[in-house]
Amino acid sequence: MNGENVAGGFGLTAQTAQELFETGVDFITSGNHIFDKRDFGAYLDASDRVIRPANYPPSAPGHGFGTFVAGGVTVGVLNLMGRTFMPPVDDPFRAADEAVASLRAQTKVIIVDVHAEATSEKLALGRYLDGRVSLVYGTHTHVQTSDEQILAGGTGYISDVGMTGPTDGVIGMEQKAVLDRFLTGFSDRFSVQKTGPRQFCGIVATVDVASGNATEIKRLFLRNIA
Repeated sequence: MNGENVAGGFGLTAQTAQELFETGVDFITSGNHIFDKRDFGAYLDASDRVIRPANYPPSAPGHGFGTFVAGGVTVGVLNLMGRTFMPPVDDPFRAADEAVASLRAQTKVIIVDVHAEATSEKLALGRYLDGRVSLVYGTHTHVQTSDEQILAGGTGYISDVGMTGPTDGVIGMEQKAVLDRFLTGFSDRFSVQKTGPRQFCGIVATVDVASGNATEIKRLFLRNIA
């Protein structure tokens, strides 16, 4: 799962990561907020279950890909970040080539989290990796898309899995500060919406272990959770 907003909407901490693992989460990906908590770098360096986008510069703390074992199957996970309307990072296509080559030496089952703003960039990376990875899913926009599909080469794809969190507000944040920024150009710091119903977004994908190809992908969107 992508956990970059777990610590009060901005970043991740050792404590919040551990809380996720205790609920049964196997592996955590991230994105442009992963370094919001400045002291989290040491945890990233030491962890083999939390990764940051692989196309951050090599000097950045942490790792961009890794593996875990589920049901006796080694699963590779790669995290990439887009460059359109995002902080400057290295080429995600080149970073993907290097990481996928390393992961395929260990397993054919590979999941890729593309943390990006532009749907076109996410889909381009999906097409580029089609047939080399099992699943490409997008994160970052907090709004689930309805374009789940199996690409021609056997890779499962969706542009954005959506946000798990408060339904009210604006993409998880209290609406007043967000509206102030749109209407006046400035606002107070955004705060997480703490009242009202919540939602759960995600996907379920089935992968053939022998080939590494996805055979099914389904969206999950549970609304109005108390």
